[in-house]
Amino acid sequence: MKESVATPQSDAVLLVGHGTRDPAGTEEFFQLASVLAERLAPLPVEGCLLEFQHPTIPEAWRTLVRRGAKQIRVAPLLLFAAGHARSDIPDAVAASATETPGVCYSQSAPLSRAPTIIKLLSSRIKQAADREAIQVDESVALVMVGRGSYDPCAKADMRVLGEIVARRCEMPHHAVGFYAMAEPKLPDVLDEVAGRSEIRTVIVQPHLLFQGRLYDAIADQVAEASKRHPHVRFVVADYLGPTAEVAEALVRRGFASMPQSLT
Repeated sequence: MKESVATPQSDAVLLVGHGTRDPAGTEEFFQLASVLAERLAPLPVEGCLLEFQHPTIPEAWRTLVRRGAKQIRVAPLLLFAAGHARSDIPDAVAASATETPGVCYSQSAPLSRAPTIIKLLSSRIKQAADREAIQVDESVALVMVGRGSYDPCAKADMRVLGEIVARRCEMPHHAVGFYAMAEPKLPDVLDEVAGRSEIRTVIVQPHLLFQGRLYDAIADQVAEASKRHPHVRFVVADYLGPTAEVAEALVRRGFASMPQSLT
């Protein structure tokens, strides 16, 4: 039986994704919107994208208002709090709200270290190990890789998340790297970890929501590292995906406590 979730001061949900030019990633975003809508039914849920694709934030906002929404919960589908969460999404929502007097809104926090996200990451790592028949021991290392951000809090959150997941997976060796905008860069981390005399296998966990060019680029960097370190086996685990665990993290971020209304 689905657990009921109190939704104080909200009668609709605006799910905001970053957006991608990759059709598969866009499809997965809307799959997640459907999973979230089923989880929150009968509360209306509209998915929209900050960049690259439609519907945009203003388009989805107007759809919810036409459906009668007076109090909208904005749920950013973001892994960490950085520029998109602190300015880009709030600014776009605020601009939409000026067109609809009498409609108020509140915004929930990014997913960060939500318990179901930690659980899902641990599951993805275990799935990769099982798929490749890897016995986790002193010869195995975990490398968590994030997209990267100039925001110091987002970088720190990623490092803490990596530590938590490594402990949960009982990984004796672990490190965190970034694809862009933050140090250390993934190729440098892969070289450092693979250069340890005891390491024979490296499991790389891309901390990404959906399929897209970034996931492919990370896989390419891992493939290049494999050429530089032929004595080490590199395995790339799956991204998070449009799963019930991600939807549940959104629900708990959005409705576990009384939201503060923004106008």
